Amino acid sequence: MFVSNDIGLLVVVGCYGLLIGSFLNVVSLRVPEGHSVVFPPSTCPHCQHRLKAVDLVPVFSYIWLRGKCRYCFSKISLQYPLGELLTALLMVITAQCIGWSSELATGIVFVAMLVAVTLTDLRTMLIPDKILLVSMAFLIPLRIWSHPLGYSDYMIGALLGSGMIFALIVISFWILKKEGMGLGDCKLMIVVGWVVGIKATLLTLFLASFIGGLVGILLIVTKRAERGSYIPFGPYLALGAWISYLWGDALLDWYFGLYI
Repeated sequence: MFVSNDIGLLVVVGCYGLLIGSFLNVVSLRVPEGHSVVFPPSTCPHCQHRLKAVDLVPVFSYIWLRGKCRYCFSKISLQYPLGELLTALLMVITAQCIGWSSELATGIVFVAMLVAVTLTDLRTMLIPDKILLVSMAFLIPLRIWSHPLGYSDYMIGALLGSGMIFALIVISFWILKKEGMGLGDCKLMIVVGWVVGIKATLLTLFLASFIGGLVGILLIVTKRAERGSYIPFGPYLALGAWISYLWGDALLDWYFGLYI
């Protein structure tokens, strides 16, 4: 993938990224609880006062209100501005790597799903089926429309990624007598494999395990977690998938080039 220097593209994607990030915050809060993401309108979680449009401007409202509800002065969770900024940043980088092409729509939807998965898994340690199903409703036709690789590569990637996670789940139950990963991770890899293909799916699993392992060790060393503690794996799969999607070929070429 090439690097686009189209400032107009990056500004447009960044603005939409902030709006999408604001919506994904709502998704991460409401979907795990089985609530609609449309109704009722947004309210303050503390005083239940209905929020107006000026209270919901991504990032700006948080800064303008100094991180507090303007009705009851309760603190607003940092998840809101951070989720908005994270979404915008990832989408801008994705757009810069892809540029104006048929693949851009796939990249934007893929990033939105990965952010939604990350936010929900961090909050609830669950990856809701609804997020994955809605994402697939967009990503299946988008991947059929834009497919740098053959269709079989994407189908095998979906089966391979989910199959490897499922095997780890079964092994954990048989040998460790406990849940190692959740079925949500398995289902997530179906979507990831369909988007990135075989090689990037394998790289996703490697990067997720490597990064997750390092973070796990750091949490144990700093006594923020204990051995055997359950740590959500979805965010690491999401990060590994995003890296693999954009730079997978370059990373694999670099790695194998070390041995040639």
